[in-house]
Amino acid sequence: MAKLIYSAIESLDGYVADEDGNFDWSEPDEEVHRFVNDLERPAGTYLYGRRMYEMMIYWETAHTLADEPPFVRDFAELWQAADKIVYSSSLQSVSTGRTRLERAFDPEAIRQLKATTDSDILIGGPGLAAQAIEAGLVDEYHLFLTPIVIGAGKRALPDGVRLELDLLELRRFGNGVIFLRYRTAS
Repeated sequence: MAKLIYSAIESLDGYVADEDGNFDWSEPDEEVHRFVNDLERPAGTYLYGRRMYEMMIYWETAHTLADEPPFVRDFAELWQAADKIVYSSSLQSVSTGRTRLERAFDPEAIRQLKATTDSDILIGGPGLAAQAIEAGLVDEYHLFLTPIVIGAGKRALPDGVRLELDLLELRRFGNGVIFLRYRTAS
């Protein structure tokens, strides 16, 4: 049975983007990026909302750019090898390989996907993740706390949800980023 994992790079005060939608402060350095690559290596499927998918399209061709370092090309290859499901009522089509478009997030379909696949499923973007969290589908949280306070913006975790979590792993990186891996308490 697969795990559904929500992964987010967030500010210390819990935001994935500032009030203007800017998230350049969250770009991982090489050490963090290589760690993310290793975390995501077992993933077989990514779940995205429209905005996150549009941001991630870059990875479809990143491996072809001559100036990209090996750890970036490695992530591009991992991303391309995984299946992608994009949830959007406004997107007309998808432009990347191994990608399908769904009009609405269906918790029961995700339960079935988890039960019928062995590879982990990663969910990206706080809006879509909020739906999965509210439906009780998220098994693990991979949170990267960036040493910056931005004061306002798009929250990494939804309001109005209370969860008990068990800390599985904690790691500090040289740039001050802290990785926290939690599982949903039984």
